[in-house]
This record gives sequence, structure tokens and C-alpha cells, in this order.
Amino acid sequence: MPTKPLVAIVDDDESIRVTTKDLLESAGLNAAAFASAEDFLSSGLLPSVSCAIADMRMPGMSGLALHEHLLASGNPISTILITAYPDELVRARALQAGVVAYLTKPFTDDELLGCISSAVRPGQRSV
Repeated sequence: MPTKPLVAIVDDDESIRVTTKDLLESAGLNAAAFASAEDFLSSGLLPSVSCAIADMRMPGMSGLALHEHLLASGNPISTILITAYPDELVRARALQAGVVAYLTKPFTDDELLGCISSAVRPGQRSV
């Protein structure tokens, strides 16, 4: 029986974490939510995560810094960055750094699910 990909949601806004987790689970994905990049990194789930959705602006480590940290530490997890404060220079830097997508809030459920579908490819990690 095929396993479902695990998607990590990293956002300091609890309402975003809850609604995004509900959306992903209703779409048939496994989801785990974290209030900070540091919580995610210390969770022990990195080996199981297929994709991470991370807010650009959080206390402590930003979403882009999290993506760069994952790459540098040998955990190249597909990352989707979300932000309420779009910046074209940051967007360009993020895409150059290899993020899957840079979405501006508010985005539609279909936009996010489409990005996740692109990020989670056959043969990637699942739980």
C-alpha cells in the first residue's frame, strides 16, 4: 500500500498552521505543524519530511534561512515559502536558492496544493 507524503508546516501564526494542516489532511497528505524553524529542526522528523511549507518572516530563523540550513546540512527538503510581505528581490534569491515556490498570502488552496504536488515527486520520502 502506498504511503502518504509528510508535509511540514512551519509558521509562527497558529491560524495558518491549523488551516493549512486541515487542508493538507483533507487532500490526503500527512502534515505536521511547527511554530518555528527551530521547533521543526529539533522535531526528529526531518528524515520523513517530503516537503516543507515555511513562512518567510518568523521570529528566529526565517523560511529562507531554514531552506538554506536544510541544504547546508544535507537535508535537501523541497521547500515552499509563503509570505504576507512580498519582495521581488527576496523572491528571486529564494528561487535561485532552489525553493519550489514563493507564494504571497492570501493564496488559494489550489495554488498551494499545486505547489505541493510539484514538490513531492515519486520516489521522494513518505511515511
